[in-house]
Amino acid sequence: MPAFSATVSGPLTPGDVPFSWRPGCPVPPGELRAIRLSYAGFDGRAHTGEIIVNASVVRQVIEVFSILYRARFPISRMEPVDVFHGSDPRSMAADNTSGFNCRYAVTSGPPQWSMHAYGLAIDVNTIQNPYIELGSGVQPPAGAAYVDRSDIRPGMAYPGGILVSAFSSVGWGWGGNWADSPDYQHFSVNGR
Repeated sequence: MPAFSATVSGPLTPGDVPFSWRPGCPVPPGELRAIRLSYAGFDGRAHTGEIIVNASVVRQVIEVFSILYRARFPISRMEPVDVFHGSDPRSMAADNTSGFNCRYAVTSGPPQWSMHAYGLAIDVNTIQNPYIELGSGVQPPAGAAYVDRSDIRPGMAYPGGILVSAFSSVGWGWGGNWADSPDYQHFSVNGR
């Protein structure tokens, strides 16, 4: 495979994130950057994707994905959530790896911003790494085939595996450690 590459563009504008950002979001588009980077696909070939994150974590994100690329960790697809008109369910159903999306966290109690709304979280291989929503089922629904986490298959996040280790190496936490409703796809700067 060719060498890993990453190109950063930004600051972004509202026109760059027309569906995933709106006035009132906790960060302005100018604090976001788009990274076009290499990833290994499930077909074993090199691909180029794009992920939008906060400018403050660009170096960390490039480091994580360079580790994953060198390890040939397979990623299904990587496109900004705007490709899905800002719909997190549609992005997850497409097995998309993505970062920024100005939305609330899926939690009980009063609304609070998700770490994705700050560009400080990334979801990876959403079908292979589903969110187990307590009392509500599996998100995305196709992720039900991956609820048994002892059956380790390509693209999955698990303790000691390269995906969890790569994010841990830059200090990010993993939603798979959440006891109440594990979110196996979710990685963030503060672990939430």
